This record gives sequence, structure tokens and C-alpha cells, in this order.
Amino acid sequence: MSGPRCRFCETPLTDTFVDLGMSPISNAYLRAEDISKREPFYPLHARVCGECKLVQLEEFESPEHLFNDYAYFSSYSESWLRHADAYAAMIIPALKLTSKSLVVELASNDGYLLQFFKNRSIGVLGVDPAANVAKVAQKKGIPTEVAFFGRQTASRLAEQGKRPDLLVGNNVLAHVPDINDFVGGMKILLANHGTITMEFPHLMRLIENNEFDTIYHEHFSYLSLIAVEKIFAHHGLRLFCVEELGTHGGSLRIYACHQDDPRPVGDSIRQLKHRENEAGLNNLEIYRSFNRKAQMTKRRLLEFLIAAKEQGKVIVGYGAPAKGNTLLNYCGIRTDFLEFTVDRNPYKQGRFLPGTRIPIYAPERISEVRPDYVLILPWNIKEEIMQQASFIREWGGQFIVPIPEVKIYA
Repeated sequence: MSGPRCRFCETPLTDTFVDLGMSPISNAYLRAEDISKREPFYPLHARVCGECKLVQLEEFESPEHLFNDYAYFSSYSESWLRHADAYAAMIIPALKLTSKSLVVELASNDGYLLQFFKNRSIGVLGVDPAANVAKVAQKKGIPTEVAFFGRQTASRLAEQGKRPDLLVGNNVLAHVPDINDFVGGMKILLANHGTITMEFPHLMRLIENNEFDTIYHEHFSYLSLIAVEKIFAHHGLRLFCVEELGTHGGSLRIYACHQDDPRPVGDSIRQLKHRENEAGLNNLEIYRSFNRKAQMTKRRLLEFLIAAKEQGKVIVGYGAPAKGNTLLNYCGIRTDFLEFTVDRNPYKQGRFLPGTRIPIYAPERISEVRPDYVLILPWNIKEEIMQQASFIREWGGQFIVPIPEVKIYA
């Protein structure tokens, strides 16, 4: 029986990046009637390709199962909305977009981004596989195709004349199991002189900041500039600029065009590739050592929680993100440590976290219980959450941030 192979270049995968044990699907939130039912767990074992350096998980569940009824709505994060608005305000004049232009977003979610183009009289089209989320976008007046994107969808849209001047994908490149079909589809759809921008968590930052909890089954790939440039070039697309962003613990925004586009490759590409090389991303040893860092963080967090519970402290969570489910399942943290968590997304309220079965309530529950500690699970927006829940300081409550290391904020 042959082992797993790289989803881009087909090289056998023999090197472990991090093994987080067995875990459920991170966005498979449970309803009350499902709480006593059996829940499927899958290996959460990320490997690195020795040839192209793409870090990846095997595909255990189909994208249709993962994303058809999706629990993540982008518009519930105020900081993400500000990020989207700032992007629209920047890119429209930079690309000289007008009312005759078309912006297509892949994985457009609930219209969180395209609304800012629509409000500026730019033509928009969303593509998203989750019908429940697309319906929210459509109610906002954002035309949305409910479909998985790849060569087939791209060819259909291109035949309809929907070839974008700007093709956007935020936090989607990591989510596609067939990355060749996806990037190949972008090549088909993009207008002749169009621009692609893609945002995704930066593997270099994941390694530097010990962000192992951002690894979960819906994220099939973990991306460096080195790997992404190879993938795009294979499909006739060329990267000409890159920006480093603070979102999601450290992300990249790449700019790409057709291979024969006259735009020159900017210094930002050369400089970041040099820094990735300096950080060891072309050397397998940097990948092989990451597993030990994750194990150490697990031990430190459990040591803190055990000590706090032995002192009789009450600990609750804030947020119900996919990354939090990876952290809690890997560390074995259930209601014996975390009594409940809260989330602003009403779609998640009244449900239970996968695997750990921790209940999810509305944020008001924190004021009712007055806990000693609040564990911030979406640590990438910790400032936003500490501001929203600053009232816990009234009774001496404190925040716990688990990544990159356990830290207490009074």
C-alpha cells in the first residue's frame, strides 16, 4: 500500500511537520440532539513535501461535506471587516477599477468583502460552495454562485463573459484539496490583463510563532512564498508583488498575473524569498523540529489550567473558532477545565464544540458567571476580544492567551 503523496507535485510524503493526534472536523459543531451520538475523528498529521516544501494534510473528508453547511461567517469579526474595507479602498485606485470593471471573489462567504466594492459602484460576483452562507450574501445584494471553484466552474463563468479584472481569494488557497484544479481555474477565468490577489496564513509565521492550532482538516495546505510561486508558475501565472499582513497570526497577500503580462517582478518577491531561505524553509530540518514546539506548548497550557482548577478557579472560553477546536482536542481540554465558551455568531450559540463537547453560549453568559479566567481561543484577534470583554476586570477576571506561549493579561 503506497503512502500519501504531495497534492501538488506527487512526491511521496515521508517527513512529519507536526502530529496532533486524532481530531474531529473543526467546524462540525454539534447540536444538542447529536451530543450522545458517535463523532468521527481523523488523523491530524501534517507532512512536508521534500521536493516543493508544501506542508499539507491528507484529505479525509470531501470538500462537499466540509463546506456545504458552513459555520464561519466573516462579518462577525469587526477587525476583519475593517481589513476588507481598507483593501477595497487601496486596490480600486491602484488598479484603476471603474463601474465597468468586474471583481470576482472566490470563497466570498457572506459578502463581507464584495459589499465594499459594490458600495463603490464596482461590479461584483461571489463564488462560494456553502449555500447557507451564500444566501446571506445574496440578501445583501451580492450576486453569488453556489459552487466549488476549479477549472470546470471557471470555464463556465468565462463562457458567460464573467472574466474578472480583479480575482480575489482570502483564506481559501489553504482550503482546497485539489490545489492544481483551483489554481488552474484561476488561470482560465482571469481577464487577459487582470490581477489576482490571494491572502493566506504565512507558513514562516506559523513556525516562528508556534501557531500549530491553525492546523485543522479544513486547511489542506500550509503555504510559503517558495511553494506558492512554484504552484502558480506551473499553471502559467506569475507572482509580481507580495505584502506581509498581520491577519491570522501573520499572512501574505500575493499579487499575480498571467505569465506573459508585462508587469515586472517587484523587489518584495525577491526579498521575502531570501528571508524564507534565511529562516530555513528550503531545509527540511526546520520542519522536522516543529513537532517538539507544539508538545511543549501543550504541556505548559495544561500545567497552568491544572494549577488554576486546583485553586478552585472558574475558567471559560471566548470564541469558538476552528483553531480553538484543534487546540482543545490536542490538549484534551474539556468541561473539566473549560466550563463553556461564548461566541458572537448566533449560528454557533446553543451548539457544542466538536470532540470536546464544550457548550457555546452568547457572550452575555460571561457576566452571569463572573469567571476568574477567560481563555481567548481566536488569539489572532485578542485585542478586539479583550476590548469587547473588558468588563471582566470589574471582578478581577483575567484573560489567558495560549499562543505562541501561555500568557495572562490582567
